[in-house]
Amino acid sequence: MGIRGLMSFVEDHSNEFFTDLKLRDTKIVIDGYALFHRLCFNSNLELRYGGDYDSFADVAQKFFESLFACNICPYVVLDGGCDISDKKLKTLKDRAREKIHMAHSLSVGGGGYVCPLLIREVFIQVLIKLQVCFVQCFSEADRDIMTLANHWNCPVLSSDSDFCIFDLKTGFCPLNSFQWRNVNTIKGTQDCYIPAKCFSLDALCHHFSNMNKALLPLFAVLCGNDHINLPIIETFLSKVHLPLGAASSKGRRHHRVLGLLNWLSHFADPTEALDNVLKYLPKKDRENVKEILCCSMEEYQQSQVKLQDFFQHGTYACPAALNLDLPEWVLVALAKGQLSPFISDALVLRRTILHTQVENMQQPNAHRVSLPIRQIIYGLLLNASPHLENMSWKALPSQPLAFSEVERINKNIKTSIVNAVALPKDHADLSKLTELSLAKR
Repeated sequence: MGIRGLMSFVEDHSNEFFTDLKLRDTKIVIDGYALFHRLCFNSNLELRYGGDYDSFADVAQKFFESLFACNICPYVVLDGGCDISDKKLKTLKDRAREKIHMAHSLSVGGGGYVCPLLIREVFIQVLIKLQVCFVQCFSEADRDIMTLANHWNCPVLSSDSDFCIFDLKTGFCPLNSFQWRNVNTIKGTQDCYIPAKCFSLDALCHHFSNMNKALLPLFAVLCGNDHINLPIIETFLSKVHLPLGAASSKGRRHHRVLGLLNWLSHFADPTEALDNVLKYLPKKDRENVKEILCCSMEEYQQSQVKLQDFFQHGTYACPAALNLDLPEWVLVALAKGQLSPFISDALVLRRTILHTQVENMQQPNAHRVSLPIRQIIYGLLLNASPHLENMSWKALPSQPLAFSEVERINKNIKTSIVNAVALPKDHADLSKLTELSLAKR
């Protein structure tokens, strides 16, 4: 996740870029996706047999109990479906291939990290049981997390290096230095705290000649993040002379990070820096590349979504979701995590990526068993919104009743076309689904 090489770079400079925190008596906004993955992969759970959910639930409960003991009030924010622009599709497919290779390794007794299929659902059950406030965003959560943390003046807990780029008022605490298993007591009191480290954006900018922090989104997209993968950026990097500054023993590993930060620090603002990037590119490509880079840099700006309204009043207003004119009950169920992000992907993109699990790679993937159920779900989603009917489906323009599924075939991924089941008229209106009798549903 995030920007390639940045997290290990800042951690190598821990004394310069991080301050020690004794975290207590505060709200904290938690990147739910990062947390449940970390708890799953760092708790010696058995990942080969598709579960160990009771052990995972126990670990998750202990994590939140540590927060409660220190009077830390957690607000968990979960990612939803893919962005309507589908800009992360290549990244998601690459990750799906990696997961297949890890799942195969696990299936034959090797190592690897693949979340069991229902980890997210079990995590949500623990949140509900412990009455931890949480929300599931309509699409990616990073900007919403940043905006909420700044509104409440509290830190963010995540493992995503994108949070080293966001301008967070109270900072970013990486999960790998968040010692929730090591609750301490302040001497002479009964007050508890969790030892943590907090990243300082100001310290990073100070280290690089007091560079303007507004340049960091451009650094992120040039360095390479999940949203952008432009081969022509390599043209720029091959032509520009990136100043490494003081070389360290790990300088080669962080060549690009160091070089770009040093190079960008010579410019006053993003406009000047971007003009200098474009100079190195062929004239015919400049306008297109500029548009893509500017659009990608927007990902680091404030979100229009006010999650505080959801946590305080139960209202979730996301412009991207509201523009689709979806039934109210669908929006509410998505925000409350009662419907999976699989639903919003199918709604918005008519495409879903079926999660890899540990299984016999010579056999058809186990998702094939539930295909008839998904076809009925797709049939319901066909009539979800008049706006969706008018959209030009990138994936399948000529097949109005079809959805695509990215699934595992042997040890690779393949996009399969799946036809939706045409439902009887009285069952087909998604907005009235909750009004039908339980038997009909």
